[in-house]
Amino acid sequence: MTTANVKCGGKALQMVSLVCTLQDHRDDVNWCTFSAQLLATCSGDKTVRVYNTKDFSELAFSPLEGHGYGVHCCCFSPCGQFLASCSTDATTLVWSMSSGEIEAVLEHPGRSPVRICAFSPDSAHLVSGASDGSLALWDFPSKQLRGSGCVSDTTIVACSFSPCSQMFVSGSTYGDLRLWDLHMHQCHAEKNAHDLGVTCCAFAPAILSDSQVVQFRLVSCGQDNHVKVWTVTKMTSGAFRMQLLHTLAEHSAPVLTCAFSSDGRRLLSGSVDKTVTIYDAENAALLYTLSQHERYVTACCFSPTSPLIATGSMDKTVNIWRLEDGCTGPAGKSLPEQPSGTSSEASTSTGRSKVLLCDWSEEDVCAWLLEEGLEGLVDTFRTNNIDGTELLALTKETLTTDLHVESLGLRCKVLRKVEELKKEWTCCGVPDEFLCPITRELMREPVLAADGYSYEKESISMWLHSKQRSSPMTNLPLLTTLLTPNHTLKMAIARWRTSSH
Repeated sequence: MTTANVKCGGKALQMVSLVCTLQDHRDDVNWCTFSAQLLATCSGDKTVRVYNTKDFSELAFSPLEGHGYGVHCCCFSPCGQFLASCSTDATTLVWSMSSGEIEAVLEHPGRSPVRICAFSPDSAHLVSGASDGSLALWDFPSKQLRGSGCVSDTTIVACSFSPCSQMFVSGSTYGDLRLWDLHMHQCHAEKNAHDLGVTCCAFAPAILSDSQVVQFRLVSCGQDNHVKVWTVTKMTSGAFRMQLLHTLAEHSAPVLTCAFSSDGRRLLSGSVDKTVTIYDAENAALLYTLSQHERYVTACCFSPTSPLIATGSMDKTVNIWRLEDGCTGPAGKSLPEQPSGTSSEASTSTGRSKVLLCDWSEEDVCAWLLEEGLEGLVDTFRTNNIDGTELLALTKETLTTDLHVESLGLRCKVLRKVEELKKEWTCCGVPDEFLCPITRELMREPVLAADGYSYEKESISMWLHSKQRSSPMTNLPLLTTLLTPNHTLKMAIARWRTSSH
């Protein structure tokens, strides 16, 4: 891994290194996209190639050869099980990532060349845009066309779903950005967003909200050499508004591609000037300029699970970069390294502190009982196979009826010690954003509610059942009780759990 042609644009702590260069395509690289474990790239050579992100070796079933013409775009389903690719041949193909086989062929209405495709974060929908200005919204589970729309006299070249999955934005060569709902109604049109045409757009993964409005961040780029950051606001009336926050003018030629990082803190763009720029999205500050490609940069993306960036070019190559944010962990929090041979914050002689409570083994639980002076319960807990998950689920009822702990004082002591353990362990290392605001426990199935906060699915479902439509965080009425799986947060938690062992 080497540093290569990197210019620092500000006082940043990052280090950018070139990991490798993929040179398998025989024509322009048009798009690249990461899943949790894979990288997919597509090209004018009619193929899609898929790589393992551990070592960037090509998968056995790659390249995927099913399109009759050049492939313009490809995107993974949020779970990574499927890959969609679209082409001048007027189709969007859905591929299985377990076998490389074609799962479905989606023929675009009007048989116009398909330029762009995008999944909704909840995997319920897939949208595709074509050269005749038409848009097709597909119900992904059934692979059936749900609806269509059209913008006259233009080509749709950009699409991105909002993080709530209830709307998407399209960008066209006419220069406009248009917001659509799932009924294919236009909610808002931002005309002349980019002079001479939009080339790419992407929503940030987070939902921002207060007591009055729900907001999203959107990045777009275009033929005017600019990268623009917008706020998309949904008012209580149901109307939408787009407001320009920042115009980034570091490129000296049209900007062809842009992307947010999975935590929304970084922006990436690639240009006809052959450079890639990395920005601090929060402050609109240039961090780095990468100058490794020999021709136009046409594609860029962040990995959702590791500090990797991929950039594709008309030079037929894909560069893989590593962006080091010091010891940056999920959501940008600095995670200091633990010296080898030392325990973490809640130190124990067994080193259990590096393992999530819910992942404790039966022996970990028994060792903890001994440390807490509860040795009289060791045999009972071992006989009943009490591991970390069971320990966290203990109640007075289960202690009485299942474990037959007859002493009220002993039952209360066990529960008190468990609560102390939860608080001590939580304070020692779990990023706050990984904890459910209701239970204050690590989330396993995080979902986004209409208030913009993420909750454990079971907890917020019970809350909504008992409290109706109020927000646990604001106590204000929720616009909808729809819960959207937060795949980005789930992957971040999984990544953190792995690194915490």
